[in-house]
Amino acid sequence: MANPNIVNVTTIYGNTATLAVSTDTTNVVSNPTSSGQVYKINALTIANINTLSSAVNINVEYNNAGANTYLARNVVVPANSSLVVIGKDTAFYLLEDNSIQLTAGSNSSLSALVSYEQIS
Repeated sequence: MANPNIVNVTTIYGNTATLAVSTDTTNVVSNPTSSGQVYKINALTIANINTLSSAVNINVEYNNAGANTYLARNVVVPANSSLVVIGKDTAFYLLEDNSIQLTAGSNSSLSALVSYEQIS
């Protein structure tokens, strides 16, 4: 598993990924094994798009080669509201074979947006 020296960076690519969050645990961003890159996760926002005024729980996990750590567990996102899980003051690095996984309390209610940089 590589951990590139980010002092000697040759490329930085800005990226944004989105996901309709379901009750199945799904990667919103994943740094593949042997990518030779590190990802700097800048922001993760979860929006409740349910128009029926129903709150929905969200789980956000950091998967480190199969070992999960919760960033948010069973956090309620009120209807027609957003939750900032990761912001500028809580940015972190995602090494190879690591991912951020999301699971919603119900289907078709939450959407996610993550902003990150691919550094190599």
